[in-house]
Parts: sequence; structure tokens; C-alpha cells
Amino acid sequence: MNILDKIVAQKRIEVLRQQEYTTVEKLKGYDYFRSEVPSLKAFLQDENHNGIISEYKRMSPSKGVINSMSTVEEVVPMYERAGVSGISVLTDSEFFGGNKSDLVAARKVTRVPILRKDFMISPYQVYEAKAIGGSAILLIAAILSYHEAEELSKLAKDLGLDILMEVHSKEELDRVNPLVDVVGVNNRNLKTFEVSLQQSIDLAKAMPQEIVKISESGIYTPEDIFLLREHGFQGFLIGENFMRDKNPGQACMQFSAAIKATVGHANKREDD
Repeated sequence: MNILDKIVAQKRIEVLRQQEYTTVEKLKGYDYFRSEVPSLKAFLQDENHNGIISEYKRMSPSKGVINSMSTVEEVVPMYERAGVSGISVLTDSEFFGGNKSDLVAARKVTRVPILRKDFMISPYQVYEAKAIGGSAILLIAAILSYHEAEELSKLAKDLGLDILMEVHSKEELDRVNPLVDVVGVNNRNLKTFEVSLQQSIDLAKAMPQEIVKISESGIYTPEDIFLLREHGFQGFLIGENFMRDKNPGQACMQFSAAIKATVGHANKREDD
């Protein structure tokens, strides 16, 4: 059993337990369940934002503890100041050290779209995402059939949430249904956890040009951003690069400034 299989098996247990503790009807009574949220797709298409989906993540199965000190309240407002298009919050506790309360805390301090990043396998989790203030859910093609992904997508749309579907191969693109708002290519092999931007570049050729595309993992420099933009990517999910810094928010702001500076230098050379 690989790490992805272990995570999904544990998630099934967690969801069953959580449903017994908090029913869907109770979730529908939460304040955020009745609130409108900003659209991740719209922010990714808005030129006033830089395309970055910055992530709040404490740990991962492959790297262990990444940052156990920086709080949501410290990091997220600075992510917003950096001009990001979205903020991804890990809510898996067993393997990533996250918590649903992290997303609630993030919603309180930002107006930017928030992606609930978790291993979504049940409609219950979609109701949860809405109730805690999420703007979008993550669907991972590797763990869902076309029918399962379609069912979760329909519910998300009914609740006013965007859908980011993550793929790792050309074959998984066949599981992307018409309701999906954004398709993300994960450059990390979920079975080996090795990372390569070539994964995005290769899959971009097989994706319809009109799809909003993002690249996930392994993005460390402004040059990586420009390379991926050349291949049609509008969004870039970055977590570890920022979270490994003792001040993730400041690291994000510096990265965003470096992107602007590089663009400025390129434009000046063209003018000369």
C-alpha cells in the first residue's frame, strides 16, 4: 500500500466519525454556509492578481515538519498583501498537520479565495468545505472515478463552490467533467513523491487551450513561473517554498516582488 492509499483509507474512517459528531443539517446552520465566497477561477483570470495560490501547510508525509511555528493569522494576511490569486489551506491532520479550524481562521483574515486542500472522497466533505468558509474544493483524479468526481462537482456547484481537479497523467484528464473550473497538474508523483515541472509541460499539450490551468509543486523561482506561463498556465500553487521560511508571508511578498522586477527588466530590454 503506497502513501496515497494509506491517506485515503484513513480519510474514510475520519469522515464516518465526523458525520456522527456533526451532521450535515448542523453544518447547514453555520454562518459561512449561508455566505457567498470569492471565486478562485475569477481571481486566477484577474490580471490584478499574480496567479499564485500560496499554501499554508505545516508538514507533509515526504518532508516531515515544514513549519510548526507560523500561524494562520500571521501568514495569510501577508499572502493577500503579496497579491496572490488564492490561498490553499491543508485541512488533513493525520498526514499534513492541518485542521479545519485553520481554514476558518484564514477566512476571518482574508478576502482572497480559499481552497480547501484535502482528500475529498465524500459529499459530506463538500458540505464541510462550504460551512467552514472555503471557496473551492480539491478533487484528486487519482482517487476518484469519473462518476464520483462528477457527483462531488455537482454538489459543489449547488453550494456555490469552485472545483479544482488535480491530475498526474494524460489518462486522468479523461476524468475531468464539464463542471470543473480549474485543472491542476501536480508535478509531484503521489506514489513516489518525486517532483518535476516537466510533468506540467508535458500535460499542457494534451489540455484544451480554454481550460484554466495551474501547476502545483516544485515551483521555486520567478523563472519557473515564466516557463509555465509560456505553456499556458495561469496559476501556480506554491507551499513548501514559502512555508520553509521562518516568515512565510514575507517570503511570498519577496517572491511576488521578484516576479514583478523580472517582468520589468524584460520589458525594459524590449524597449531598448
